[in-house]
Amino acid sequence: MEFKELFCTNCKKVVGRYNIKFYDEIKIAEVLNTTHSEHIKNGHHIVIRKFVKD
Repeated sequence: MEFKELFCTNCKKVVGRYNIKFYDEIKIAEVLNTTHSEHIKNGHHIVIRKFVKD
């Protein structure tokens, strides 16, 4: 399965992992702006990266 992973470079941890089958780029950006907005407001930098799990 393929996932898009939201990774915080400041905390060095995964903030969220979303299945590509159900979440496209627009939905992931929407989730990032709504659910993880406080994390971004604190000045943290979040990177979206691809994660493959067998």
